[in-house]
Amino acid sequence: MNASLRRLFGLGVDPAHAGATSSATVREIADSLDRLPPERARHLAAFAYTLGRVANADLEVTVEETRAMESILRRLAGLSEDESILIVRIAKSQHELFGATESYTVTREFARAASYEEKTQLLDCLFAVSASDQEVSGVEEAEIRRIVAELDLSHADFIAARSKFRDYIAVLKRPDSPQV
Repeated sequence: MNASLRRLFGLGVDPAHAGATSSATVREIADSLDRLPPERARHLAAFAYTLGRVANADLEVTVEETRAMESILRRLAGLSEDESILIVRIAKSQHELFGATESYTVTREFARAASYEEKTQLLDCLFAVSASDQEVSGVEEAEIRRIVAELDLSHADFIAARSKFRDYIAVLKRPDSPQV
């Protein structure tokens, strides 16, 4: 994994050079990420970290949310399955270690480097991760609202993305009709 990606995630040791304790699979994944340009690696790291931020908003990252994050990274970044698993695992670990202390900084860094299209793509992905367990909770939606502000996106951008996931928004769900 390149140095800038390790720094973004707060890792000091390069797994590719960690010695005998590093598995062949980890070395191979790290080598493939080393081939990414440093700015691309930072972009992916910030993207994944922000996805993890929403998944962890309710203090529980479900299996469905984890799989959704991995799938999004494979689809949008062209990563292999192993690479996407590694990046998501690192992002989740960093949330456990640093939580909110790094969230604002990482999201603002992404915002400075990303185009409007990349920001709105991230916004759609935030809702997709949140909806992966069939419901966007109020806590997750509030976290997405904070991220929208940090990305310098508008309320209209938020509403446009939210409307695509209307059926999953907890406060908009209608309780089942009572059984008679």
